[in-house]
Amino acid sequence: MLQSFRKAGQSLVGKTIATVLFGLLIFSFAIWGIGDIFRGTPRNSVARVGGVEISVEQFRTAYNNEIQRLSRQFRTNLGPEQARALGIDQRVLGQLVNEALLNERAKALGLSVSDQLVARSVLEEPAFRGADGQFNRPAFEEALRSAGLSEAGFVQEQRALLMRQHIASAAASEPPVPGAAIDALHRYLNERRSASSFILGPAAAGEIPAPSDADLQAFFEERKASYRAPEYRSASILELDASKIAKPESVSDADARQRYEQSKDAFGTPERRTFQQIVFPNPEEAKAAAERLSQGLTFEALAAERNIPPQDLTIGTFSRTEMLDPAVAEAAFSLQEGQTSGPVEGRFGTVLVHVTKIEPESVRPFEEVVGEVKSTIANERARAEIESIHDKIEDMRAGARPLKEIAAETNLSVQEIPAIDQNDTDKQGNKVELPQRDALVRAIFESDIGVDNEAIRTSTGGYVWFDVTNIEPARDRTLEEVKDQVTRQWRENAIADRLAERARQFVERLGKGESLEALATEAGVSTKVVTELTRRSPKDDLSADVVARIFATPVGQAAHAANGPDTRAVFVVKEATVPPLVRSTQEAQRIEDQLRAALSDDLMAQFLAATQRDVPVTINQAAISQVVGGSL
Repeated sequence: MLQSFRKAGQSLVGKTIATVLFGLLIFSFAIWGIGDIFRGTPRNSVARVGGVEISVEQFRTAYNNEIQRLSRQFRTNLGPEQARALGIDQRVLGQLVNEALLNERAKALGLSVSDQLVARSVLEEPAFRGADGQFNRPAFEEALRSAGLSEAGFVQEQRALLMRQHIASAAASEPPVPGAAIDALHRYLNERRSASSFILGPAAAGEIPAPSDADLQAFFEERKASYRAPEYRSASILELDASKIAKPESVSDADARQRYEQSKDAFGTPERRTFQQIVFPNPEEAKAAAERLSQGLTFEALAAERNIPPQDLTIGTFSRTEMLDPAVAEAAFSLQEGQTSGPVEGRFGTVLVHVTKIEPESVRPFEEVVGEVKSTIANERARAEIESIHDKIEDMRAGARPLKEIAAETNLSVQEIPAIDQNDTDKQGNKVELPQRDALVRAIFESDIGVDNEAIRTSTGGYVWFDVTNIEPARDRTLEEVKDQVTRQWRENAIADRLAERARQFVERLGKGESLEALATEAGVSTKVVTELTRRSPKDDLSADVVARIFATPVGQAAHAANGPDTRAVFVVKEATVPPLVRSTQEAQRIEDQLRAALSDDLMAQFLAATQRDVPVTINQAAISQVVGGSL
């Protein structure tokens, strides 16, 4: 399971969670409410803020609640190991400390929240309202039971939350935004530039002589760490997966045929029908309309009489199983193309159904897919055997039997990995095909020779066992080992230096009055004018780095910048334009809101920092590790 958590940390969802976590604002930390903090106080605490202790149980509850909230939000099983890697423990601790700091500040200032304000906040809470929109006592009590709170505990927590909100609002709410700041951000976001440029390629560097041994040695010594050989590990791997033990040849034709008939839709496209529908308020009107249709009235004309727009008449194209109303589905799939049903009692009233198009089913014949069907059945049967084989392998592992011997007895095969680094590449730089790649590589490098490792559960329900058979420590390579690589990089650097020097000279000559076109002709290249450049966005032949340099260069002046690994751009900034900012527009309001939020964050951070200077904070890292290191 832990290996799956490690893999999740490398996924897109994992990275997205990390981005959200670390992008959240301090302001939200300060005013966010927490779970039940009114249970018995344990002997240990994770932090002490002034005279207030944050208990281990309080931290554990808030930590677990946050993990569960994020797991629901991102629809992934966020485990403790990934949570620690994402820094959720530090975020929750910071939240609790900030709340305690604000509580201590309120106490020092002698502030309080009236009973009337607390009562009003409870009565106005949407979670406590009934169907009539009014406060509902049973809903309130059910919410408290779900949170594990007593009524007195909730009121106490709500009072503290309101106090924190008031302090935060006084410290950082709605700061005025200077007009100059709005103008500056508007310019930064909306400025457009144009530039004339030409690109110097590798040919412009001229002939690069071969490096001497002394040159290579000096170059190598300066960058020795980048050529260092990583740690390599060898391993034996035994994978138990349904596909490894499935026996399609053992599946009979009769079983395959039965499965094929049961799941034909999986081997083609089912019949689909496009139909129109008119809903009537009662069966009598539907019957009368059906009679008129039988006398020659068209379905479209009937719809027009009932003020149904043409775009609302056609329901769509569906297979039988895709239709929500069984009665309508039965009627639609019993008609010929162009026919109209009689009155049908559907879920949403009495309807007439008119079929406008029929797309016949297209199913691959059994003879064409028999192999696929047998493989599917064999894999299903094999999955049922995996746990018993797993137990058998674990028993043999407990008896210290080697993986090769276990594989022979279970009709599996062992994959021998001669050498692999932590990026799952071999000594030639090739990726090594591995089951559960990310989790397995991490586990191999966390283990050691002779260690009895825990099996890794695969995403398909199987298992992977491994033994580390050899460890080659990281070491410095000699120049002879990497001479080709060093020579290639030396040449690339020499070309880049030549191009940079030539570009610098061109810029210097441009500053003395020479034209860009004349210099481009001298370099054997052509110029190009690029307009409507936006900050840090590549366009045409110009990279994002070059565009950024264009925006850092005054209008009318020249500069140069690397335009990739082996080219360089020389340019003259021609024009910079900024659309006028109309303060009454949504764009201006958005910029002002963005700046106000940033100022609020900064003010809140300064307020908390000042409070912490007055209120001592101590952290018990051992207690925190005890919580985040345990299972949830």
